[in-house]
Amino acid sequence: MTPYSLAFYVDVVTTGTVLGLGPAETPHRVTSILGADFAENTVGGRSMWRDYGLAEFFWGRASADCPWAGHHFTLQVHRLAYRNRTLANEALRAQYGRFAPRLRFEKLRRLLERRGVPLLEVPEIPANAPHFRTFWQPGSQVAVSVIGTYGEYSTPDNLRVGDVYSIHAPMTAEEVEGRRSRVG
Repeated sequence: MTPYSLAFYVDVVTTGTVLGLGPAETPHRVTSILGADFAENTVGGRSMWRDYGLAEFFWGRASADCPWAGHHFTLQVHRLAYRNRTLANEALRAQYGRFAPRLRFEKLRRLLERRGVPLLEVPEIPANAPHFRTFWQPGSQVAVSVIGTYGEYSTPDNLRVGDVYSIHAPMTAEEVEGRRSRVG
């Protein structure tokens, strides 16, 4: 893993932003930073997401007359294992350089701990357990999804146990508490 892509992930987990873009940003603001090269998807005129390759941003609205409200973002880290050098778009590469095909969770965790940014394990949703594990940073409300165990048809063949699958924000304290209350 290059120090550059590691710096990107540390920044995201520490700040809860992608190049300064938080989950509540407008579509215009996200495009002004990440660029106009994206795939846009809408469902029923009430939800939309833009896929910038590695980063995806999601919005919702009450009706077609209302403006889009930012909901969350996800970094699809697992896509890097396909070794597409342009998956991390131009804006990300300009800031952080080359992105390695895998992100080892323990390496990320150690770097964060050295900076005083802890990751706490939270219960996994039943549909994903035990193949995935989720770790949460309370200050930034960022969640990191990690391959917990291999499962045929459940986890990607090109990732190993301990690889980061995705990173998303926000994961609220209420969501974490809800997960904890379900497991007793």
